[in-house]
Amino acid sequence: MLPTNDVVWYAARVKYRTEKKIKSFLEDKAIEHFIPFRMVVREFNGKRVQKERPEIPCLVFVRTDYRTALSIPVESGFSVSYIKNMETKKVQTIPDKQMQDFMFLLDFSESTFRIENANLKQGDRVRVIKGSFAGVEGELIRIKGHKRVVVRLEGVFSIVTAYIPGEYLERIIC
Repeated sequence: MLPTNDVVWYAARVKYRTEKKIKSFLEDKAIEHFIPFRMVVREFNGKRVQKERPEIPCLVFVRTDYRTALSIPVESGFSVSYIKNMETKKVQTIPDKQMQDFMFLLDFSESTFRIENANLKQGDRVRVIKGSFAGVEGELIRIKGHKRVVVRLEGVFSIVTAYIPGEYLERIIC
């Protein structure tokens, strides 16, 4: 059975330091994408040099239909391999809400989150109802005794928020 023409998010691994070129290709083709970059300032021969670096090296996110996603490596000439679901062996898709929360947390501030691996313990599904993270949904975990919300991109990795008071959370009942 062929995948549908639904537009969804895909996570793809790319070769090191090709993220900017792939970004340019996706922009030229008007394909929605997300590649988080950050500015890095370094001293070089007594001069301050600013460079844009990927926040998550070798990883790009593309929102498109399945056929277009498969055409990107061929048309661009870049090495692009989509992350697969380990159980189904099919290309992993990322729900829009998870991707929106993920992008929000990455854009929010470098100091209020940290990237964790995808193998965190499962906890209660929660929604943040107050504060800077209001509306973000994820799993409740504890790190060093403090409540945090994890936004998990299944099979890719997770982002953990800063401490969130318990009264700022509500349980999501499935």
